[in-house]
Amino acid sequence: MKRYPLYIFDLDGTLFRGNEPIDGAADAVARLRADGSQIRFLTNNSSQTRDTYVAKLRRLGFEAHPEEVYSSAIGTAAWLRENEIASAFVVGEPGLAATLEEAGIAVTSESPASVVVGICKSFTYDLLNQAMQHIRTGARFVATNADPTYPMEGGQFIPGAGSIVASVRTCGETEPTIIGKPNPYLVELILRDARVAAPDALVVGDRMDTDIDAGRRAGCPTLLVLTGAATVAPEGQDWLASVAEL
Repeated sequence: MKRYPLYIFDLDGTLFRGNEPIDGAADAVARLRADGSQIRFLTNNSSQTRDTYVAKLRRLGFEAHPEEVYSSAIGTAAWLRENEIASAFVVGEPGLAATLEEAGIAVTSESPASVVVGICKSFTYDLLNQAMQHIRTGARFVATNADPTYPMEGGQFIPGAGSIVASVRTCGETEPTIIGKPNPYLVELILRDARVAAPDALVVGDRMDTDIDAGRRAGCPTLLVLTGAATVAPEGQDWLASVAEL
């Protein structure tokens, strides 16, 4: 297979499932590094900080550095700053709030300029009501991602951020700006930071409707792996059974 100057790897379902690494994935990524390629990690999951993802990747056997990790939380913070939106009411995990605050976005429940929604395992009716009220009084509705499910160990899935976003969309009667894949924004952010042209970056993931679509929309070649959401590859899509085969 052709070697690329830059590889952009999805995490959940591509390099690991929950706390279980995909067999052979760490060795494959290490080989690409040894060949001189840049590596970036890109996840739609907004629940953790960049440092937490680095620690997890290292624990599972991957070499990883903070500047190599991108998440929908990091992308959301960048998008808010680009659009001069300085505050947010957050429906999400502590890692999302911490990522926004680190970027200078004030996390508040008092007249926020935006409502940011991600995966939220402590989601309640009260949070839903607060988000609705802020959106209905003019706060910008921003979703980290709209993934319906999240892959776990043993081939299992749990509800993803999309289920929370759908609830807020319903009562807020407003469509969100979605930052994560399949929006190409995060891929394009990586390309700019890495100073690599789109045709020279391979986007690798396990979901056609997020990972692969985002890569295609950014103008990148794509590779589907069958260790997560996808179990078969559509005709015409480059694929491998696992990252281990790279």
